[in-house]
Amino acid sequence: MKLGRNLLAGLANSIWTALIGLAVVPFYLKYLGIEAYGLIGFFMTTQALLSLLDMGMTPTINREVARCSASGNLKEAGKLLHTLAVVYWGMAGVIALLMLALAPLIAEYWLQSKQLSPQTISHAVMMMGLVVACRWPIGLYQGALIGAQRLTVSSGISITMVSIGNLGAVAVLAFVSPTIEAFFIWQACAGLVYAATMRWAAWRIIGKLSQARFDVDKLKSVWRFTAGMSGIALSATVFSQLDKVILSKTLGLEEFGSYMLATVVASSLYLLIMPMFNAIYPRLSALVVTGETEKLTDLYRWGTRLLATVLFPIAMVLAVFSEDLVYIWTGNPDIALRVAPVISVLAIGSALHGVMFFPYALQLAYGMTRLPLTINATLMIVLVPLTIFLSLKYGALGGAMAWLVLHVLYILLGTWLTHRQLLKGLGMIWLLQDVVIPLGLSIMVGLIGLYVIHDSGYSSSMKLIYAGMLALAAATLSFAVMPKALQAALLYKISWKKE
Repeated sequence: MKLGRNLLAGLANSIWTALIGLAVVPFYLKYLGIEAYGLIGFFMTTQALLSLLDMGMTPTINREVARCSASGNLKEAGKLLHTLAVVYWGMAGVIALLMLALAPLIAEYWLQSKQLSPQTISHAVMMMGLVVACRWPIGLYQGALIGAQRLTVSSGISITMVSIGNLGAVAVLAFVSPTIEAFFIWQACAGLVYAATMRWAAWRIIGKLSQARFDVDKLKSVWRFTAGMSGIALSATVFSQLDKVILSKTLGLEEFGSYMLATVVASSLYLLIMPMFNAIYPRLSALVVTGETEKLTDLYRWGTRLLATVLFPIAMVLAVFSEDLVYIWTGNPDIALRVAPVISVLAIGSALHGVMFFPYALQLAYGMTRLPLTINATLMIVLVPLTIFLSLKYGALGGAMAWLVLHVLYILLGTWLTHRQLLKGLGMIWLLQDVVIPLGLSIMVGLIGLYVIHDSGYSSSMKLIYAGMLALAAATLSFAVMPKALQAALLYKISWKKE
């Protein structure tokens, strides 16, 4: 299967998921209100926190399936998949019971609401646990499909189920019951079907085992990598969710709902980031196994430059024209004015985070979990007090500021530490040529947009049209100054185009 086909499938999935997710938000606000949307935001944060219980199993199955696929022995990966699946389904039950027990306490002592009763909030939190439990095994089977480089299959299922989950939720709210409880009940049903479908697809690709049994030895064979990934997941979750945890307590549900709106907009950048990571990471793992260092280096640099060429101009548009974008999206000028500064800061931080997925993929391809864990642990020493201080002092904007500072530090520290051990001597070249140049060009074009278009008096729609033209100009400039070898790679003219 071509690398380009996997990348396109991942992009299609991410773009569709993002578009559907953005399209339904105005309907959620219409039928549920901003406070209930705050509960949906709290659900997303809770789901991310509970992902810690994954304990590194999803990236483990991804890596092991990729390695077994490269060596032509997928049956061995199937044994590990069955063993991890037993753990996963058991964990789903634990999650449901945990949320059921904690729901009354969360409703009474954590979330603050002016309109929703504690009983409504408690029931909603219980339903959140059911939704997370039903969706829980999806990540494992999706990781197996990605490791087998079958993103076309994984993406097709995801597009279908995300459409059913979101559009079906709008239909339920419009025609059945406009309540937060009805929303979560529908999501639980859709999540269970999603998990069952993904399970069927994974086993169809890998091949059913003649004698499936729980194998402790399989767990022992990957425990070091899994333990390292668990530590990475812990620190990564702190990075991405600490601001939301603090703000869910310090802000009322209405203001927290506004912050989550800003997060949804800034997170749209990941529709570019995650497909690139999911397509490149298994390929890097396979090249490490075969020892093809030159192709590995080419793919690493090409992937980074391609992502930066597209990602930074889009982040620039979000940063400069966020108020116009949110106004067109929601039709609410007050919400647009309130969330625009937060979106601007979050977008810049998320773009910097995006390019660091490539050093991270390189680390995992070599099985070096200790390196990203060291980087994360170092950054956490700065992050935790910084996030608490800025969030408590500046509220929603403070959480966004901490996110930006974190990733400025990450891109400097992470690049240095990665290339002290892997692809030595490439670090400064990678940072300056593949990251800084497209970033600088995007900033330059963004300043033109800020001073020439932003305060020009044009309508919001016209501003966004001009913003899109500026983003295209920045991407074109970035490609034009790219080294010839990387241009050739972008045009699929080098040897690692195919498996």
